[in-house]
Amino acid sequence: MNKPVLELAAIEKSYLKGSTNKIEVLKGVNLKLFPGETVALVAPSGAGKSTLLQISGLLDKPLGGKIFINGTEIQNKNDNHLTMIRRREIGFVYQFHHLLPEFSSRENIDLPQLSNGISSKEAQRRSNELLSLVNLADRSNHRPSELSGGEQQRVAICRALANKPRIILADEPTGNLDQKTTLSVFESLVTIVKQTNLSALIATHNLDLASRMDRVVKLIDGKIS
Repeated sequence: MNKPVLELAAIEKSYLKGSTNKIEVLKGVNLKLFPGETVALVAPSGAGKSTLLQISGLLDKPLGGKIFINGTEIQNKNDNHLTMIRRREIGFVYQFHHLLPEFSSRENIDLPQLSNGISSKEAQRRSNELLSLVNLADRSNHRPSELSGGEQQRVAICRALANKPRIILADEPTGNLDQKTTLSVFESLVTIVKQTNLSALIATHNLDLASRMDRVVKLIDGKIS
């Protein structure tokens, strides 16, 4: 049986509003992600989806519970160690593409690889390979302003995959797109997940998209159901 790539065990997170008002966001969340599966994370606005994704992506620390990546407990590692894990194991896709406007599609995908010590030649090869997977090979030299919204988001997905992570975390990745473009971008993401045996946790309000994933988990009152 496959072992989980990401496991959250009894994760707790709360914030202080003012000096005394404690707001509990996550109340003992348990979640496992397995290789090759897409998991929809569904919850009302303000329920803690983004907080859960940030903790899963090691961008925020829980107040309680444990995080395992590839079976290794990591939430108590130092910041440098967590940064290295993020670079190697986790890719992020956001609602807004955040592409660098002065660089081409391929160069936007090259950059995270170069910062990870990959040679320029190998980075370009990997970037071109990813662009081909999402049917954008002919747009590799175009800057973001020359791309449609769907094309920009597909480049953002390629950028998230540049360093060959094992986990993709996506926060409303199609939230700014029309229905037709949403399906195209979603299908590109799912195809890559299946072809490369990644795990993807995708926060979405779109129940139609959620139903197309392997599993749907709901965040209700700070817990997963």
